[in-house]
Amino acid sequence: MNTLLLLVIGLPILEITLMIKIGQQIGTFNTIIIIFFTAVVGIYYAKVEGINTIKSGMANLYKNKIPLYELFSGATIAIAAFLLILPGFFSDTIGFLLLFPFTRKIIISFWLRKKYPDNIKNNENIIDAEIIEEKKDKDEL
Repeated sequence: MNTLLLLVIGLPILEITLMIKIGQQIGTFNTIIIIFFTAVVGIYYAKVEGINTIKSGMANLYKNKIPLYELFSGATIAIAAFLLILPGFFSDTIGFLLLFPFTRKIIISFWLRKKYPDNIKNNENIIDAEIIEEKKDKDEL
């Protein structure tokens, strides 16, 4: 609960501080333009990445594979789109990092290793096998 309270109070303070500092360097109008520009470009890119993730997930479903990475990727893209809608440079930076496939893959794999260390590290218990069914003749019964 304390982490959430710190995040709710600390994030706006950080965003306002960054906007003031950057606004002093490049001007108020340029700062506002950049904030709107990053929101528009970020939302468009989130849409494109979301469509790519859906296509990849459908391809995995056609191959009878569970689209686990695509599920995490879709959730990450939704979080990134939310962060890009929020005005501010810190949230935009985090949002863009979550949007790019390379950094998104690193973040998701890091989170999975931290959350499920036994399943990722220890794959010695996995055995590949093939089931072969034999049909019996009616005479053998």
